[in-house]
Amino acid sequence: MIELLLLVHLILAVLILTIRRLFTAVILMAIFSLFSAVLFFVLHAPDVALTEAAVGAGVSTFLYIWIVNRTRKEPE
Repeated sequence: MIELLLLVHLILAVLILTIRRLFTAVILMAIFSLFSAVLFFVLHAPDVALTEAAVGAGVSTFLYIWIVNRTRKEPE
């Protein structure tokens, strides 16, 4: 199980680094954080898993999407 999660992490990391669209990269980063939370839970660290899910997949994803949307707009 742990090996499968680490393989998924590796695949997601390569995809995040090679993808050209920012929005897609942010969504993949959120998925990466969710898999990290699952990995931490499997490794018997539920407090770290909960924090990773809340901060990594929740707050960080919101901030990154907000920043990507703000930088795409035309200057007034």
